Formats: sequence, structure tokens, C-alpha cells
Amino acid sequence: MLDHLIRGATVVDGTGAAARTADVGLRDGRIAVVAEPGTIQEEARTSEDATGLVLTPGFVDPHTHYDAQLFWDPFATPSMNHGVTTVAGGNCGFTLAPLHPDRPEDADYTRRMMSKVEGMALKALEEGVDWSWSSFGEYLDALEGRIAVNAGFMVGHCALRRYVMGADAVGGQPTEEQLARMADLLHGAMDAGAWGLSTTQSSTHSDGDGAPVASRHAGPAELIALSKAVGEHEGTQLEAILAGCLDRFSDDEIDLFVEMTAAAGRPLNWNVLTIDAAVPERVPRQLVASERARRSGGRIVALTMPILTPMNMSLGTFCALNLIPGWGEILGLPVPERIAALRDPAVRAEMLRRADSKEAGVFRRLADFGRYVIGDTYSRENAGLTGRVVKDIAVERGQDAFQCLVEICANDGLRTVLWPMPTDNDPASWALRRETWEHEDVMLGGSDAGAHLDRMCGAPYTTRFLGDCLRGRKLVPLEQAVRMLTDDPARLFGLRERGRVAEGFHADLVLFDPERIEAGPATLVHDLPGDSPRLDSRAVGIVSVRVNGVETVRDDEVTGAIPGRVLRSGRDTRTVSTR
Repeated sequence: MLDHLIRGATVVDGTGAAARTADVGLRDGRIAVVAEPGTIQEEARTSEDATGLVLTPGFVDPHTHYDAQLFWDPFATPSMNHGVTTVAGGNCGFTLAPLHPDRPEDADYTRRMMSKVEGMALKALEEGVDWSWSSFGEYLDALEGRIAVNAGFMVGHCALRRYVMGADAVGGQPTEEQLARMADLLHGAMDAGAWGLSTTQSSTHSDGDGAPVASRHAGPAELIALSKAVGEHEGTQLEAILAGCLDRFSDDEIDLFVEMTAAAGRPLNWNVLTIDAAVPERVPRQLVASERARRSGGRIVALTMPILTPMNMSLGTFCALNLIPGWGEILGLPVPERIAALRDPAVRAEMLRRADSKEAGVFRRLADFGRYVIGDTYSRENAGLTGRVVKDIAVERGQDAFQCLVEICANDGLRTVLWPMPTDNDPASWALRRETWEHEDVMLGGSDAGAHLDRMCGAPYTTRFLGDCLRGRKLVPLEQAVRMLTDDPARLFGLRERGRVAEGFHADLVLFDPERIEAGPATLVHDLPGDSPRLDSRAVGIVSVRVNGVETVRDDEVTGAIPGRVLRSGRDTRTVSTR
């Protein structure tokens, strides 16, 4: 007997094949049969009529940072609401394990680092996670049986360094013995099911003390040695972030990437490829790394987002503005001193100069303050400004845009919420995106769904992209869009029997209304531990989400079921060799 029968759905199977009408039967968490409508004779415990609805594989999000949130939110909201059934965590070199059992202070260091570098509320990290593990395997075990989505995790290089080197991980270089211990620790994590190694050398990544995170101090020899260790395990990967990911790679960075993937014989993915027609030379330069890797026996995959992710800013709290060269020192001052500095014309002029410099990389786009929209305000002086564009207010007041914005924020004690209008929302940029997506080493992803929660809302990229493909710009047909969200990432990670609607595959499925599929606007809610805030977005048109055959979402409401699995390398992933 079938557990469930979906009748008359328009099946888009994830392979890119043309959509077709079919009945799909589920049994024991897998797809038991896909057949012509009305031809399945086997009885089913439950069934539903899906006429007019689209049935696809569950979406796979390759870059989420859900390492902590899954402990207080096993449903990985809002990602699961938007059809995501498998998430990859342990990104950018940051994980909650391993932790040295004899140094309880390491957990506090990790919490403060994650709060700073990934924008996770410190209260949520303190109150929502029990921090009871030491080894990476124990961390995975702590999630087993208590999550609604499938989840796989890389091992963070920063955690490996901290475990072996202690406080010397920041600023120090490992001895040969320490490097060997790091490799042994990585081997142990992969034996327990870790997907591989993630690392960062990005200049934007600093710990809770403001120092460069541990992996930024690693030299090429250390990175190559750990990459070789990854290649000794089945079903593993590399993920790395370099300073050039934010704009354009240097020759040395390309060399390093190529050496890492070639040493491992495994794919390496990085994020995020920013596509902007105003900077046409960026994409070709970034993809040089992929072309060289293939010639050297490796593979480098660039993640890129198919939507413009809503992201707010503030002069009062840590955000992307702090990452502009020279801005962190000013925006890190106590609020009264910060306001005084920002009101100084000479200081503002120097800030604008640095923001428009080559070293600012992609953050240059944040410096057009006339294009900011005023969000929430908190003072009588700012009454009526919410929703208005700074350029228009500045003209009325006879001020330049940055001066105008500073005065508005100062009236609120710097609490004002600011929404920058994207600079790359023009037809030429969207045409360049469509062209870039065709490259064999470009893949959709980079949502950061579990990070920067009060600043951005990348989780709904799946539904927003599908809505755009069906009723908006229609940059790619539905079948291709679904493949890009499902089979492509599943194949990159070597997921066993996931990513397609096919007999024998795990029943990770999304059923949606093609006339309505979309993501609602980002709204601020306070539902994290400690009443901490985050941006959320409702899923529109999602009728049902199933994970391993069990329904986890119905009409954008979580059912409470937790059928997700911790996906472990080797057992749940096969090797995707680059050789």
C-alpha cells in the first residue's frame, strides 16, 4: 500500500525535461511510482488531487549558516516554507564544533565570533543552543532526529584552528605537529559525516574582539594540507571565501583556489558572484578561476543569487557599512562620539572617498546615499520620512545626500533603518545574469538564510525566482529554473537519490500553484530566543512541502513534523571527483 498518492500534478522532475502530467505515489519515505494519470492501481492511505499544481523536487540551498538556528527552530524557517528541503551548513569557515573539552571559554569565543561575523543574535546563541558537544560527530548527533529538513555540514577551519592552537589560532602559525593534529581532527569529523572543509580569508571576517578570524592567518601550505585530507574521504567537498570573492580575484588567489581543488580532487564552491552590468569585467575575471581549475584537474563553482536580496542598513548597529574600508573605526565609536564624527564634513568626505575607492570592492555600491529609502524611524523630527528616498529629502533641505542621511539618523540616536535601493536592477544586469547562469561552473545559492537575520532575508530566493520565471522577467523556462534549484546543487554535493522526482528517490517534494508562487515582503519579527529580531518572509503559493515523504508544510504553515535527516558524507553523499 502507498502512504500517499498525488494525483494529476504537473511534474517538473528536476532534470530539465519537459513538464508532464502524472500521478506520484510515495512509500516509506521514497517515491515508489511515477505514472500516467489514472494508471496506479495500488491503494493509498491518503491522497490528494493536484490538478493545476506543479510538483517538483525539494529545493537544495547550498549556503545557509543554519548551524545554530536548527537547535531552536528545527523547521529552518523561512527556508522550508519556501520549498527548501535540504540545507548545507558549516559555511565560510565557521562552525559550532569541534570545541575543546578542556577549554569551556572556547564556546563563549565561538558565540561572540558567530554573533559578529554572521550577524546571529548573541542572546539566541546563548539561550537557544545547549553547547553540549566536543567533537564534530557529537554536534551532528545532537541534531539527529530533531530537525524537519535534511542538513549536511562542512567543518569550519576556524574551529579546527581554535581547537588545536587555542588563542594562538588568531595571529599564530601552526607547528608541524599542530598542523598534523588539525588534519587528524578534520579526518575524524569526516569519518563522522562532515561534508568537507570550509575556510575564509576574506578581509570582512572578524571575530568578536574585532581581530581577523583564525583561518585568515593560515598560509597556503596549511590550506593545501587540509584540502588533501578532504580528498581522502568519500562524498566530500571544499568551500572557501577569499578577499577577491567580493570583487575580483588576484592572480595569487586564483592560484590558491586551483591548488586547493586540485589537491583534494573535489569541487570547491565559493560565494558570492556579484553580477552587475556596470562592472562588465568582473564576471569574466571571476570565472578565470573555474577555467584554470578544469585544466588542472579541479573544479571551482561560483554561487550567485537569482534575486536581489532585501537588505537593510543602519549607522547604529553592525552591518555591511562597517565593512567599507575605514568605516569600521568610525561606526565602532560610542554613539555620541559617532554622531559627532559623522557630523564633521571632513570625516564624511574621507568616508565617501574610501567608499568609492578600488579597495572597497562591491561595497562601492553602498555609497550612493541618495538612493537609500528611509525605513523605521524613532523621533518626532523624523515623522513622515518612512518610505521616502533620501535624495528627495536632501533636495528639499539643500543638503548633500550623505549629510542629509546622517542628520536623519542622528535624530533617532542612529536607530534609523535604511534600505538601499539596488544599483543592479537594470535590464542589462538581468540579461548578464541569464547569460552567466549558463556557465557550467555557476550555480544558484548564497542565501545566508540562517545568518544576518536582522539585516537581510535571502531564504525566499527560491519562490521569488520561480515567480519571476513564470510571471515576471521569464529569464529561463520553469523546467530549467527547477533544475537550477534542485538537481544542480544535489549533483554538486553528490547527494544520493535526492534532487529529482524519480522512482526510488527520497520523497523530498514541493507542490505549488504556478499562478501564485512568490515570496512576500521582508518583515521584522521578534521570535528568536531572547526575543531577538529577524527578517521573515511569507511563502505565497506553496501548497505542500514534504521531507522524506512526510508533510512538513501545508499552505505556508508548518505541520510540526520533524522527518529531516542529518546527511553524512559517504553514507548520504557520493564522491564527485574532479579527476
